[in-house]
Amino acid sequence: MSFTKAPLLLLGISLLLSTPAWADETGPTKAPSRPKNIVIMIGDGMGPSYTSAYRYYKDNPDTEEVEQTVFDRLLVGMASTYPASVSGYVTDSAAAATALATGVKSYNGAISVDTQKQPLPTILEKAKSLGLSTGVAVTSQINHATPAAFLAHNESRKNYDALALSYLETNADVFLGGGQKYFPPALLEQFKAKGYQHISRFEDLASITQPKVLGLFAEVQLPWAIDEKDARKLSTLTQKALSLLSQNDQGFVLLVEGSLIDWAGHNNDIATAMGEMDEFSNAIEVVEQFVREHPDTLMVITADHNTGGLSIGVDGNYNWNPEILRNISASTDTLALAAISGEQWQADLARGLGFELSEEEVAKLNVARMQGLETMAVAIRHLIDKRTDTGWTTDGHTGTDVQVFAAGPASELFNGHQDNTDIANKIFSLLPKPKKPKS
Repeated sequence: MSFTKAPLLLLGISLLLSTPAWADETGPTKAPSRPKNIVIMIGDGMGPSYTSAYRYYKDNPDTEEVEQTVFDRLLVGMASTYPASVSGYVTDSAAAATALATGVKSYNGAISVDTQKQPLPTILEKAKSLGLSTGVAVTSQINHATPAAFLAHNESRKNYDALALSYLETNADVFLGGGQKYFPPALLEQFKAKGYQHISRFEDLASITQPKVLGLFAEVQLPWAIDEKDARKLSTLTQKALSLLSQNDQGFVLLVEGSLIDWAGHNNDIATAMGEMDEFSNAIEVVEQFVREHPDTLMVITADHNTGGLSIGVDGNYNWNPEILRNISASTDTLALAAISGEQWQADLARGLGFELSEEEVAKLNVARMQGLETMAVAIRHLIDKRTDTGWTTDGHTGTDVQVFAAGPASELFNGHQDNTDIANKIFSLLPKPKKPKS
């Protein structure tokens, strides 16, 4: 956001916050104009085509109506995502998360540092300094680009070990996600010395009743949601984070990221992407219910960028077949691994895909199978794309705008078009004012 825009934006925010007419009425409790709690949710890579595809993926084919999803229900605006000019118009996750966490644009790869590599204050840092609790719940490693930009500062997102070490100084109350490989025993001991409970088994999450907690449940990423259809891991992490952070009477700020939507998009894997969208949707509904029960809570949801150039329909075909995706029982990575190692691979793969393979498809897959696991996984993805009429333009990011969703007090601030830095600056404006020292 330019400095010339900032006064106008802050004036508009001030006018909105001083006007209670739009405050929601939730049962007998009137929602305040300024939230006590803020939940920021990021669907990594979740461009508009993902939410459209998800609507059709979830559609009940037995009804004439195409049913709404949580994304349709909560949509309020759009946001541009471009990074600092040195990096052009197409952002990476680090620069986008820096913009969303600090309100300042930076270069691709930056973790909450400016273009001169100087640290920028983040929303979670500011919240912690004001006495609020803070936390992150993600499906990637917790020191990946998005959570890192809300928690830390580094000139490069690739410095995973340094980012993990820097988390000691954040004093955040909740870390939940993957990333065991970046937290060796010596570092875990330092976290324990600072009062953190460390858990690595997902089933141990239920035993945690008080912050602080460092929960690392996978070597790197959590399992693909499509491979654990009933696990609802991000939803469970989100629910636990809300339970722990809400114990602070001063309020909290929580970051929740559906990290693996992006990873599936980079793989051009539509079936796995829809599985990740479904679990992110479940997590949103967990927070939406919390907002209903705690009308002093604001929920803001967006994407950091669009990944893959997903197209619903391809090659001139006015068609898309999500019913095929509904019958796929595992990720393409899992299906490929089983096909590489199994003797009855054709029958096993057909069962996993939910449809019979043609002779031409079997011939192509057999050639790919001889070339190894990754080639086989790509071949299966291409097969699914062909069957569903799904298109992709890149295995990277695109520069399209992303959607913004919101509910709760001050959610109207996020209506219409805005820049990703505007989202951060609006959230900064909603944090409590520092208490003046008594004279």
